[in-house]
Amino acid sequence: MSMVKEFTQDQLSVKIFEDRQQMGKNAAKMVGDKICELQEKKEIRMIFAAAPSQNEVLEYLIQDSRIKWGNITAFHMDEYIGLSNDAPQKFSNFLKEKLFNKVGFKKVNLINSDVREEEEIKRYTDLLLEAPIDIVCLGVGENGHIAFNDPSVADFNDSYTVKAVELEKTCRVQQVNDGCFSTIEEVPTKALTLTIPALMSGDYLYCVVPGSTKTKAITAMIKDEISLNCPASVLRKHENCILFLDQESGKEVL
Repeated sequence: MSMVKEFTQDQLSVKIFEDRQQMGKNAAKMVGDKICELQEKKEIRMIFAAAPSQNEVLEYLIQDSRIKWGNITAFHMDEYIGLSNDAPQKFSNFLKEKLFNKVGFKKVNLINSDVREEEEIKRYTDLLLEAPIDIVCLGVGENGHIAFNDPSVADFNDSYTVKAVELEKTCRVQQVNDGCFSTIEEVPTKALTLTIPALMSGDYLYCVVPGSTKTKAITAMIKDEISLNCPASVLRKHENCILFLDQESGKEVL
């Protein structure tokens, strides 16, 4: 298993692995176990994050022959406003390449950021609220965001399920650090995002966060008080959330 440390902070279960391959493999195994546990349901509803940090878990997940993908309805948690439909940086395109086009889902619900914001917010909200969300696979940003809920726009008691947000500079710089864009000028300034209550409504949350660029956020998430300074800290209040780290992201909490 190559797990180097395991502990609980409030209600959050934290598992630190030797490297990001072991982290991704074990996270995918646990997500797969949960999907199999729920497979008697007519439909399993899942939300996926789109980011390079999720590459390993997605790679191992699609190799899991136990999973009946035809039972699963998929959503994603955020999307840029202002990119062309064929832009590889669009989160819908990222997830198509890594996941949605590789296995046969029952249904994939993509956020369409090309139409009027109010219309798309209502449409996607209605789809999300049709039935409870079973599983959320998410990450954490360098500024502690979950989805695109940066500290300046995050709200633990948000009345919205989906909203339009302005992206903080730190968040946009991260997209350059991740190799998704060449310069910050290329990174959109607005996005549509699921809110924190929408993510927290999932029955089971699996949060995968590798890499040294995330060390500061992970340290704040686990060691500081639960606050909007680090929106991901709210995951410590979820009764079924597991945080998967590698030794780089988790080095301050080892």
